Amino acid sequence: MKEISLSSTEKQQIIDITGKVEGIVAKLGVKNGICLVFIPHTTAAVLLLEADGMVEKDVLRSLSNIVPKTASYAHEHGSPGHGAAHVLGAILGHSRVIPVEDGKLKLGTWQRVAFCEFDGPRTDRKVRVQVVGK
Repeated sequence: MKEISLSSTEKQQIIDITGKVEGIVAKLGVKNGICLVFIPHTTAAVLLLEADGMVEKDVLRSLSNIVPKTASYAHEHGSPGHGAAHVLGAILGHSRVIPVEDGKLKLGTWQRVAFCEFDGPRTDRKVRVQVVGK
């Protein structure tokens, strides 16, 4: 298993990590198999989405409508939106499995791997990547 270290600069932010995950797949030399991308944080998530700058804004805006930061949450820790960050992480999920074919992630034409920060900014975020195959 390999680890990617990240820093976020916003309270909520989507960061394209496709290149970093692809680099790990290439370095490990697995030609055909699967790649697990896991986020070990309860206030973050991983998604597959189109990363063009606008989709990320649409996703964050839509998520804010579904899980408002200003709602009443039992788990806040003194930080506005902290409870919402936990809910978003739980709903969206902390892992994705991506096929590996011919040594490359077998993503759709517009798909990118994205780290979703919901309780930033943070300097200590991790992404764990494990590749299994031949």
